[in-house]
Amino acid sequence: MCVVVQARKSGECPVELPGFLYGFYERKLLRSLKQDQIPRHIGVMVDGNRRWARQFNAPTSQGHQAGADKIHEFLGWCQELGVKVVTLYMLSTDNMNRSGEELDLLMGIIANTMDRLDEDEDVSVHAMGAPELLPDYLAERLNKLTSRTPVHEKIHVNVAVGYGGRREIVDAVRELLHDAASKGRTMTEVADELSVDDISRFLYTRGQPDPDLVIRTSGEQRLSGFLMWQSAYSEFYFCEALWPAFRKVDFLRALRDYAGRQRRFGT
Repeated sequence: MCVVVQARKSGECPVELPGFLYGFYERKLLRSLKQDQIPRHIGVMVDGNRRWARQFNAPTSQGHQAGADKIHEFLGWCQELGVKVVTLYMLSTDNMNRSGEELDLLMGIIANTMDRLDEDEDVSVHAMGAPELLPDYLAERLNKLTSRTPVHEKIHVNVAVGYGGRREIVDAVRELLHDAASKGRTMTEVADELSVDDISRFLYTRGQPDPDLVIRTSGEQRLSGFLMWQSAYSEFYFCEALWPAFRKVDFLRALRDYAGRQRRFGT
């Protein structure tokens, strides 16, 4: 078996490595990373499941299942490397427009994924999105996971299901206004005193660090509404690999690229 490794610098030719050298290359990438260069919070847009299935003339559900299996593999990599928070963009509000048959299958796969996460006592899970858009059984699973306290938390996973970035900001503002009204504040007072931190306190990710790195697979180079507020100063990495085909070496390349950047926060 041979593994094609993309060149690090533009203009270089891809290198085809024999399978036995793949592990060596992976270990080399690992050694190049320092612990203080590992992002605390990584957002991932798990994109390309349907296209992956089409490549093999397989049903769409097989692509979604392969993508779900990759999620668990990816979280294992993150735990190995010491990533503390991962946000997974699994189902957007726009995806709710897909056919009923595909959505039913996808919801079932997501529910099974939640069950597998529930088996890991060291993982805490937080649901992000609109539960009213989901079938009751999936909303209940997400609620159960969110209310669970891990024994020894090794990683915190935000599951964005039925999620939309614009909707999150609207929900945050709505909750802020309700909170202000309950305290007897006037809308004029709220408007005059409103700050960025005020809105941040009501986001789905309240109390969590903003993502340091956002990864999108499948070659698409857009946010599609993912963490619009929180990613203002995030670093972005776009990978050609479809999500089910995303390998650990692809992840390590993303981390190497992140480690080599000089982050700027508006300065």
